[in-house]
Amino acid sequence: MGRSKMILSFIGGSLFMVLLLSQFAFRLSDKRSKPMNQWDAPELPGSMVFAGEKVPLDRWDVKERLEREVLLNYYSQGNILYLIKLANRNFPLISDRLKANGVPDDFKYLCIAESNMQSWALSKAGALGYWQFMNGTAPGYGLETSSQVDERQDLEKATDAACKYFKTAYAKFKNWTAAAASYNCGMGGYNDQAVFQLTTNYYDLHLPEETNRYIFRILTFKYLLENAESLGFHVPEEEKYQAVPYQNLTIDSSIPNLAQFAREHGTTYKMLRLLNPWLKGRSLSVNKNRIYTIRVPQKSF
Repeated sequence: MGRSKMILSFIGGSLFMVLLLSQFAFRLSDKRSKPMNQWDAPELPGSMVFAGEKVPLDRWDVKERLEREVLLNYYSQGNILYLIKLANRNFPLISDRLKANGVPDDFKYLCIAESNMQSWALSKAGALGYWQFMNGTAPGYGLETSSQVDERQDLEKATDAACKYFKTAYAKFKNWTAAAASYNCGMGGYNDQAVFQLTTNYYDLHLPEETNRYIFRILTFKYLLENAESLGFHVPEEEKYQAVPYQNLTIDSSIPNLAQFAREHGTTYKMLRLLNPWLKGRSLSVNKNRIYTIRVPQKSF
């Protein structure tokens, strides 16, 4: 290669390197000026009500407590999307039982705060099921708990039981928000704080941290699920979980083998347990004057 060609080649290579480095520097500065992921706080509602009772969002402490829960749950996108799907299956039944018992529909969001609408949800204290009843208190609200049956895991019966509590608490505190908050700390615990602090108004009470957050978690689930589309949570109707078609069987005698029983009714033991999570074992003993209703998949004719 001639001397002149070598010089031109060197100059060309140097220019290429200069251009390459300048482009890299530009991209680097651009990345530094614009973060790869930009996290924005979702817009808070201008006003809210719970069970027909106004939430005082004009107060800084109330607004900030709501914002904390909204931020934490808004960025738990997977869980919110899952709840939207699951609510399509469970909310109709819950709403129906709330209405039948004279309890405001907003109380359905307590079922999310309590258990994420999971029949198997178990707290460290031993509270179980959709509405997190303790084993010792469940019978007092009409729920059977035994080695073979645990009606805390029956959505319909457990919702009716929760309604009994809500109505009793409302009669005591004359306020649905207070009744809902007391579901977390107990009527006795809430009343003790109310007597000492000279008010039953939830938003004016200094309560244990879990109860301090409880109503705001419920309000957050209400806000996110009722405004899902505008907040960016898009779930097509066909992707939401549908109610599983079933038929009820009235059981007034013992079933020694539930797997065999399932097979005789065209299904499996697994499906029997999925449709009836309150069944605990491999058999069902039925005492005199006791009747159970077991769901099995709907037969197609």
